Amino acid sequence: MPMPGSAVADAYARLTEAFPALAVTELGTGEAAPTGGGWITAAGLAEGGAALEHFLTWDDTQVRRDYGQQGRPDVIASFGLHRYAWPACLLITVPWFLHRRVPYYPATHVSFDRTAAGLAVGRMAVRPDGFACLPGDPAAALPGARVVPDEEALRAEVRAAVAQHLEPVLTGFGPRMRRRGRALWAMATDEIVESLRYVGGLLGEEERALRELELLLPGATRPYVGAATFRRPEGPGAAAERATRDRVSCCMFYTLRPADMCATCPRTCATERAGSAGRVNELVGQAG
Repeated sequence: MPMPGSAVADAYARLTEAFPALAVTELGTGEAAPTGGGWITAAGLAEGGAALEHFLTWDDTQVRRDYGQQGRPDVIASFGLHRYAWPACLLITVPWFLHRRVPYYPATHVSFDRTAAGLAVGRMAVRPDGFACLPGDPAAALPGARVVPDEEALRAEVRAAVAQHLEPVLTGFGPRMRRRGRALWAMATDEIVESLRYVGGLLGEEERALRELELLLPGATRPYVGAATFRRPEGPGAAAERATRDRVSCCMFYTLRPADMCATCPRTCATERAGSAGRVNELVGQAG
C-alpha cells in the first residue's frame, strides 16, 4: 500500500464521492482557515455567543419555511447542533472506518459552511492535529502519527477524538438547548452512530458499519450514553428490512409534528416500537 500524502485525504475523497452533499478540504501548512460568507469555526460555536446566534438563524428560517410555525428556541438549537455534529463526527469516523486512521481536531481546527450552493449538508475545512493508526500502517511514518497497539486501542482513540472535538461545542449549545451533560452526550452518541451508518450504506458497507459501531459504542464508554445496539430483522421477509436501533436522545421533531413521533425515539414506549416499521424522523440520516 503506497504511503499517502495525507493520512486522511483518501478517506475524505471517498466520503465526498459517496456523499456529494458534504465536501471536506484539508488546510495546508500556513494556509488560513476560510472566513466570510457562511463560514463559521467550531470554536465560534463553542463560545455560545453571537456566532452561534447567527448560525442558528438558518435553522429558525428553515423551520418557519418548511413547517409554517415558529420552533421553540431549545428545539432550534437542537436542530442546529445536529446539523453540525452529524458531519463533524464523520471527519473522525470515516478515516477510521475506511483506513483505520483517527485524526484529531480541536474545535479551533474545523470550519463549517452549510450555505454553499449545491451542497445539502455543506463544506468543512480542517487542519489535522495528528492522528492515531495501527502498527504496520504506512501512514505511521508521517509527521504527527501516533501508533496504538490494537483495534480496541484505536476504538478508544475514536471515542477520545470525537469527545475532544465535540465537548466544547456541546458546552456552547447546551444552555440554548436546555440540556446538560448526560442529555448532550446522548445526542453525541446518536450522531456518531447515525452518521456512520448512513455513509456506510452509501459505501455499500452498511452491515460492516453496524458491526463496527457496536464495537465502538458497546455501552459504559463515558462520556457517551447508551450503546449502538442494532436489532436485525428475523423471520419471513427479514432480508428486505433494515436493522433498527433505539436512539438514546430525542431529536425534538415531535414538537413540530406531534403525530409523527419517531418509532426509535426514547419517548416512544416499547410496545409502540415493537409494532412499528421503524419510521426515521425528518432529521436522522441526513444533516439538512
